[in-house]
Amino acid sequence: MRLMDPTPSLRFAILLILLGLTNAFPQKRDFGHCESVVKRWTSSAPSLEVKADNHALRDLLFFLHVPRTGGRTYFHCFLHKLYSGALECPRSYDKLNFDPSKRKCSLLVSHDDYSLVSKLPKDRTSVVTILRDPIDRVFSTYELSVELATEFLAYPNLTSATTTAGSLSSKTSTLDIWPWKYLVPWMKEDLFARRDARRRGSRDTYSSDPYNMEDIVIPLHKFIKDPISQDIIHNGATFQVAGLTNNSYFPESREVRHCVTQHKVLGQHVLEVAKRRLDNMLYVGLTEDHKKSATMFADVVGAQAISQLKGSSSGVETASTNESEQSSLSDSKSDDDQSQNVPPDVEVSAVGKDGASNKNMTEGELKESYESCVSSFSDAQSHRHISALKKISPVNFTKESRRQVPEAVLQEIKSLNNLDVELYEYAKEIFAQQNRRTTEKSTLTEKFGSMISSAYGTSQRSRLFVFLPVILLLISCILSVNARRRTSKVKI
Repeated sequence: MRLMDPTPSLRFAILLILLGLTNAFPQKRDFGHCESVVKRWTSSAPSLEVKADNHALRDLLFFLHVPRTGGRTYFHCFLHKLYSGALECPRSYDKLNFDPSKRKCSLLVSHDDYSLVSKLPKDRTSVVTILRDPIDRVFSTYELSVELATEFLAYPNLTSATTTAGSLSSKTSTLDIWPWKYLVPWMKEDLFARRDARRRGSRDTYSSDPYNMEDIVIPLHKFIKDPISQDIIHNGATFQVAGLTNNSYFPESREVRHCVTQHKVLGQHVLEVAKRRLDNMLYVGLTEDHKKSATMFADVVGAQAISQLKGSSSGVETASTNESEQSSLSDSKSDDDQSQNVPPDVEVSAVGKDGASNKNMTEGELKESYESCVSSFSDAQSHRHISALKKISPVNFTKESRRQVPEAVLQEIKSLNNLDVELYEYAKEIFAQQNRRTTEKSTLTEKFGSMISSAYGTSQRSRLFVFLPVILLLISCILSVNARRRTSKVKI
């Protein structure tokens, strides 16, 4: 039996939402008009104020969470242990749900794109993010969309899955979170349509490639060509860092995004904006280099956060007592949403809320705590993955099965994500620069500590001759770092 691609009603509704305005200006979508639109946005694109030292943690830390980059691990295993309770802003996974001018807090974690900066105090905000190899991120997005949708297969039909599940919980679930609120309903309807078609026919054998089992789930090569993927997934990291997703606060974002999609050469203008924003971020991590990235995150962000918390006379002390107040303010605590009828945000670990802010925590303790937390997090994700795929056996997404995907499909993914490929390469350069800075800082600290120890082991008269090289070494390192920063800016 040859299964035709399903075209359910809800999918058409989603497409209308995503693409409905595309036809509002068909006569204007020529290259000249698009070039004008993109350049006008590029020249006026808002950004954070660039200070002399953009490596210093400011009052508010905005974690720009690009989906499927491991951001949940960083939040639960690092940031939640530093900024829990009253220090954490109400979480925002779809749209900002509080007024920063009225609600003072120190950490904002969000799937909102960079346009959210327009709502924040620009001179007091630091931004961090994590990027991932574009091909791996597309694979992971496809896999998670399918896994989340399998939860609904427990219902007898699509109607009951949609009406019953949607009415059983008032808490925020995955279906309320961008981009899953678009991707999961699409996959859910696709899975039901293919299951119904199988029941009407018979099939005893399937393809050996789990990414091309058309009778069970939409094949990867069709998934990447779908208009929903085109609008949400491809070049998603670049659009998110630039602030141009379909979840943007910028009113012109839709037209700019469609112009870039229609005329690829215009994407370079958007890419340059995204690169500048990475330059001004406090920290840029890489999913693939996880261990080094985590260590660097603790050195760059964790150390400064701990220092700020120790200097705070109120925030840390009241963190635990105000935990309940924080819960009531946030409508996005999806890790608390454990309803068996509504799929939880499975990117959230079952680690729990044991990470109350601790002003006595050291950088070393933070790293040790992270290692234990990551292990629990990984176990929870593995259990979810296995449980979900049992419902659509013999589909089984693994690292080994990815190698079965034809090279032509991989190249198409790379082509469709051309901006993300370039941005990721640029992020790797920034990552290398961050690594050099932290290494230099560590080396300087060790030398400084050694000299200080030596000084206290000498007579008072001779200490001057020990401290003098320490001061000279410190000045030399500062001048070297500043010179490297100036050189980097000139190159850009």
